[in-house]
Amino acid sequence: MTQKNTPARRTSLSHHTSKPRVNTRTSKPSTPRQQATKSKSAASKQTEAWRNKPRRPRPLTSRIILFNKPFNTLCQFSGEPSDSLLKDFIPILDIYPAGRLDKDSEGLLVLTNDGIIQARITDPKQNLRKSYWVLVEGEPTAAALQQLKQGVLLNDGITLPADVEIIEPPLLWERNPPVRVRKVIKDTWLNLSISEGRNRQVRRMTAAIGHPTLRLIRHQIHLKSRIYNGNLCQFHL
Repeated sequence: MTQKNTPARRTSLSHHTSKPRVNTRTSKPSTPRQQATKSKSAASKQTEAWRNKPRRPRPLTSRIILFNKPFNTLCQFSGEPSDSLLKDFIPILDIYPAGRLDKDSEGLLVLTNDGIIQARITDPKQNLRKSYWVLVEGEPTAAALQQLKQGVLLNDGITLPADVEIIEPPLLWERNPPVRVRKVIKDTWLNLSISEGRNRQVRRMTAAIGHPTLRLIRHQIHLKSRIYNGNLCQFHL
């Protein structure tokens, strides 16, 4: 039997190579839903980073310290010699801030020696509400406050709805240096509560509605009662 030689098939790149397609679509502005998705993605990354942080061993006796942080004080125990630090006010070893307050913000700061308590307070998934007294420039209208209640668009996504109301000036200590006051523009005090912890969030929220923050004081953190069971609470106010 004779075997026929079948000629090999020739392949040509010209038959299988196509020109790259050019995307002529123009980018569209993000929708509120896309912005919300972006915000959730950022929160997920923040949660993942928090979960990967190293944990300290839990102490035999847990301690919680509530500190009224002054203006221009950093939320840390070490720094430059010219810095105002926590160690200047709290002579207690092995405690750490649970959360932060900006240098130019004042008010309630929780510190603890218990990493579990610290984690419960700082975990973004806990959504602990924090309340602030906020002095803003000008007189916000009902429409402006409604924006805060619905959520405002920031550069890192839409904020969750906030609770906000206009209040009488609270009885407070004098700030050093004092807040700049202009006679031609009336300032307004707000009581604002949020359940997020983005960088300088309250200041960015009030700026987004056209009323920059002049003074910011955190006066309440809505902690779950189970955190306190069996723990020692000390107050430095």
